[in-house]
Amino acid sequence: MDTKYDILILGGGPSGLSTALHLARLDTHLTSRILILEKEHYPRFKLCAGGLVIDAERILEGLGLDVSEVPHVDVDNAHFDFAGKGIKVRVPKRHAIRVIRRDEFDAWLAQKTRAAGIEIREGVTVKNILPDANGVTVETDQGNFRAQCVVGADGSNGITRRSILPNAPIQTARVLEIITPEVNNSHAKHDAYFEFHPVPDNIAGYIWDFPTQIHGESMRCWGIYDTNILADHQRPALKDPLAKEMSRHGFDLNDYEIKGHPIRWYAPRNQVSVPRVLLVGDAAGADPIFGEGISIALGYGVIAAQELSESIQRNEFSFNGYKRRLVRSGLGQTLYARWVITHIIYPLKWHWFQILLWRIAKPIVLLVAWTFVLNWSKRLK
Repeated sequence: MDTKYDILILGGGPSGLSTALHLARLDTHLTSRILILEKEHYPRFKLCAGGLVIDAERILEGLGLDVSEVPHVDVDNAHFDFAGKGIKVRVPKRHAIRVIRRDEFDAWLAQKTRAAGIEIREGVTVKNILPDANGVTVETDQGNFRAQCVVGADGSNGITRRSILPNAPIQTARVLEIITPEVNNSHAKHDAYFEFHPVPDNIAGYIWDFPTQIHGESMRCWGIYDTNILADHQRPALKDPLAKEMSRHGFDLNDYEIKGHPIRWYAPRNQVSVPRVLLVGDAAGADPIFGEGISIALGYGVIAAQELSESIQRNEFSFNGYKRRLVRSGLGQTLYARWVITHIIYPLKWHWFQILLWRIAKPIVLLVAWTFVLNWSKRLK
């Protein structure tokens, strides 16, 4: 059994890597006492549209990291439409969204984490997490690890939550994603589109169409997100509205590979820790409105690092204050606001309301977005 570590972080995605980097900045002497276990090998494939909003970039800048080093496409305008018409958002003097590929982004962030002196072991599959009064045993396919505490950063389907909270209620969205070539059509090449026309058909979410790049080649990332909060109503197959929207722009969905995955989203009732184990990122809960995960994951790392640092100093690992710390932070405030907004804009599914929301109420929507959805990273500490 490997016992040299104080903190085991299970999962080497944005939330786990952010936790490690922020903890090392808070307590430099802990750098050699952190171990990250990642079941895959970088660069590993992840289904994700890859949109980085301003909060993600701000958190990375706080770590001294320049995300422009990662191959990316900068989105000039973000469109929030209902049936092809709606709000166009352009941010003065900067891009609206920066789009990356998760395999490249995660590998870059892992390299920065290793450069900070933090150990990452790849290809390790976690089988079980067993907290006790004196520490945590993590059972893996490469033996057992022992630590003072564990951070569950292993995503919506991760073993950590299933091990420590087997009966906890969950709210899970469903997502489909497709990659197509970039072709000359009516879309602006560097614009991103969020289309909400599926909502009246009881798909409580949107279709997205982002520019992206794969190995330097211009492509489009299409997908559909459904919060599932209208799951009790009759609704079409999830791929049907996506196929219809793609057809409008000259694409046949049947020509491309469809991939899907669940997203566990944040709800105020979510339990995010037990003694000696805390959760971050999608394991704790992603953004309900859009399923946006990257900036949220990076933000969880800031809050978790603060909780871990203080717990180690006190040598007390109940993590009783973690949820309170989260709720009071800018991250917790935006997650709660997004949860409230989700339960307004999707259940009010009538055509007239969606037209009012996305075509007529632009000043109100932008004010709410700027105040409650974005810029929360300024209030993290």
